[in-house]
Amino acid sequence: MTDPSAADETRIDRWLCAVRLVKTRPLATQLCEGGHVLVNGSPAKPSTKVGAGDRVEALIADRERVIEVVRPIESRVGAPAAATCYVDHSPPVVTGTEPGIMPIRGEGRPGKRLRRELERMRRAADA
Repeated sequence: MTDPSAADETRIDRWLCAVRLVKTRPLATQLCEGGHVLVNGSPAKPSTKVGAGDRVEALIADRERVIEVVRPIESRVGAPAAATCYVDHSPPVVTGTEPGIMPIRGEGRPGKRLRRELERMRRAADA
């Protein structure tokens, strides 16, 4: 008997959900309908079939993902098993804040005394 989770081809929306790139299948469908998913360079409908060797480019959660399909699966599996179904060629994630903007602890809203001083300076500048 053959493995029902291993097929020659599967729908892109179903595959994205099965390999845990998106949380739900309706979300994968929305990404496809919004034009955020490309299969082998062309825009993908939710029903577009993917097979082994296909290249999937998707914009998921404001991050560009470039994925090569190793094994098409239809049902959602655990994370270790899902990781064996694709090869991730995505660019590295850029983290951190702008170099000129550094949050400083304790530099929030001014206190009552400082607010009154600022207000006095504004009144003096207007006069």
